[in-house]
Amino acid sequence: VQLQAFGGGLVQPGGSLRLSCEASGNIGRINVMNWYRQAPGKQRELVAMIRRDGTSNYADSVKVRFTISRDNAKNTVDLRMDSLKPEDTAVYYCNAPDIITPWRNYWGEGTLVTVSS
Repeated sequence: VQLQAFGGGLVQPGGSLRLSCEASGNIGRINVMNWYRQAPGKQRELVAMIRRDGTSNYADSVKVRFTISRDNAKNTVDLRMDSLKPEDTAVYYCNAPDIITPWRNYWGEGTLVTVSS
């Protein structure tokens, strides 16, 4: 499974940005798709997750502001980020655990989101 993320960039506080992740390869090995982020000097953290059935969960820090969605036909997962804050600045990573060997994770290359005026 290969994951490719798109959509990072520079945005002003209060602005919006959408990240997209496209999965390819043996798609049958993944169900849950996640977005993680890692800010400078901090540990990588789970931001949002979505299952194939569309149910989702969010980190408390992004609830209400971020929306995760997926298109199973296109094998894509999006992260819509609204009301962005400087503390949302981080490298964002698309992730999916393997359903057969769940200790194996697939990662996309990170995409940098910078929230600054």
